Amino acid sequence: MIIRINELSDVPIYMQIRNQIVMGISGGELAAGEQLPTVRALALEMGINTMTVSKAYQLLKTEGYIMTDRKNGARVRMEIQKQATISDANKTELRRIVSEARISGVPKLEIIELVDEYYGKS
Repeated sequence: MIIRINELSDVPIYMQIRNQIVMGISGGELAAGEQLPTVRALALEMGINTMTVSKAYQLLKTEGYIMTDRKNGARVRMEIQKQATISDANKTELRRIVSEARISGVPKLEIIELVDEYYGKS
C-alpha cells in the first residue's frame, strides 16, 4: 500500500497517514497480521519527521487497528473489535460532508451510491 500525503491539506499529516491505513484495512489492501513499515522507514520514505509517523501509529494502536511491540514492529491486528456504532466525531464529519453536498446541489442518490461503493455492496 502506498501512502500519499497532501502537503496543502488542512488535515494534519499524522491524520492523513492514520486515515489511509484505516482505508487500506477496510479496503483489503492491508491484511490482518500484515507488517507495517517501521516508523523510521516510513518517515524516511515520505520525507517527514519520525514523530509524525509515531503519532499516527500510536493513534491507530489506541483505536485498536494495529498492534505494536519493540521486537516485531507494527502489524494490522488479527481481530479488530467491532463496535457497530459511529463515533460522534465521525457523525459530525459525515454531517458536514452531506451538508456541503446538499448546498452544492449533489443529489441524495449520488451520496447513497458513494456510500454503497465505499462500504461495499452486500
